[in-house]
Amino acid sequence: MAKNTRTRTRSRMVIALAAASAASIAAVTMGTTAASGATPPPAKAQETKQIASSQLGQDYKITLTALHSTTDQYAASVRLQVFVPSGSTWKESDRVTVGDVDGWFWYPLGGKGAVCEFSTAGTEPAPVAVSLLITPSIGCSNAVHYEIRNGKVFAA
Repeated sequence: MAKNTRTRTRSRMVIALAAASAASIAAVTMGTTAASGATPPPAKAQETKQIASSQLGQDYKITLTALHSTTDQYAASVRLQVFVPSGSTWKESDRVTVGDVDGWFWYPLGGKGAVCEFSTAGTEPAPVAVSLLITPSIGCSNAVHYEIRNGKVFAA
């Protein structure tokens, strides 16, 4: 009888070891698959909306673009870009973020009246003033002033 009990105990141990080995192999295989090339789902492209633009003769093209935050559904950044002529197209020469990164509300920037002021002048340096809607109840931001010199943006 003692021999029969030992045999059952050994059988249980063999089954337990086999199960543990199978679990270990499965865990290693899953980890290896994840680390070695299982492709994650594609990242969602950042939503953007051009909210203003101005062309200063043949010297500069200036745009304001709202960029929807990738981390906060209500937040946005605003990018001011300067383009200079390059053959028959425009080539970006500089860009700055207006205000703080994710410092604006996305929905007001996408609506009517988002741009309270966007003024430019075709002089050298070229002055640029930007004021944007914070929210309809708060109103517009204070104007931020820039100068464009030789295709580069400087705070004024």
